[in-house]
Amino acid sequence: MLVVDAANVVGSRPDGWWRDRAGAARRLVDAIVAAVTGGALDPPVVVVLEGAARAGIAAGPVTTGVIVVHAPGAGDDAIVAATADAIAAAPSPGVVRVVTADRALRARVVVLGAGCVGPGWLRDRT
Repeated sequence: MLVVDAANVVGSRPDGWWRDRAGAARRLVDAIVAAVTGGALDPPVVVVLEGAARAGIAAGPVTTGVIVVHAPGAGDDAIVAATADAIAAAPSPGVVRVVTADRALRARVVVLGAGCVGPGWLRDRT
C-alpha cells in the first residue's frame, strides 16, 4: 500500500505546478490511476491533497484501488493519520510505504512502521 504526499511529489519538478495547483493534483492522480490500472503500481494507493490542490479532485475513491484524501489542515498530519490507518489495516507488517522526500515526515511515519520512497520512485512508475 502507498500513501502519497502529493504536495511533495508535485513540488519535486519545477514544471509550473504553482500556477495551477489543482490541475497539477489532478494530473498526478490521473497518472497514479493509469499506473494502477496498467499494473505499474499495486493498489491501494492513498493520495493526500492539501490547500489549493484539493480543488483538483474530489475526496474519496477515484477508481478501484485509488483514494484521494483532503487534508483538513496540515498535509503532513493527514499523511501520518492515513499511514497509521493503513498500517492498522495492513495484512502484514512492512507493506505500507509513504512517498515523500520530506525528512521530518519520513521520521514521523517510520516510527509508525512504514517504509519510505522518494518522489522519483513514483515518477518512474507513473
